[in-house]
Amino acid sequence: MRTFITGLLGGLALFVWGMLAHTVLPLGDAGMRQSKNEDAVIAALQENMPATGVYIVPGLSSEQMADDASVKAYQAKAPTVPNAMIFYQESGRDGTQMGRNLLAEYLCNTLAALLVAVILTLAPLSKTRRILLSGGLGVFAWLSVSAPYWNWYRFPQDFSLANLAMLVLGWLISGAVMAWWLARTGK
Repeated sequence: MRTFITGLLGGLALFVWGMLAHTVLPLGDAGMRQSKNEDAVIAALQENMPATGVYIVPGLSSEQMADDASVKAYQAKAPTVPNAMIFYQESGRDGTQMGRNLLAEYLCNTLAALLVAVILTLAPLSKTRRILLSGGLGVFAWLSVSAPYWNWYRFPQDFSLANLAMLVLGWLISGAVMAWWLARTGK
């Protein structure tokens, strides 16, 4: 029960931090841009993307990788044109209706914090070391997910660094709350 409450408190702290990072601080919008002519972009997406998915432009499919002519054409084209990774959904949604997304975010934050709470309760560490371990897990998350996206898919540097700040600070804050609770409850 102690570990469960620790995880719930850590998840709540992480969720509140995420809300503040997105609404009060500029971290949530770092690297985000609006297109000049959104209607033209939407029309081009609808016309050229057959289904929901992730599209890389210019792209080279697995089949094309086996064809020397396709590879050479891609190599000539790719450095000279804009580059994009598009997360495309055929059906839209109202981005101002966030109830379901906020619930999912809270649940994900809490499940992650429950895992961290298990780690923190298993390790006989001081409060400070528990906080640092939690922050280190934020660095681990960034290095294993966000840094590869920056490297392979060219996510913008300001977006990637803001994500690093959000993860590390979020897990330090969550870790501080969990370490406080664990110290308060006797371990």
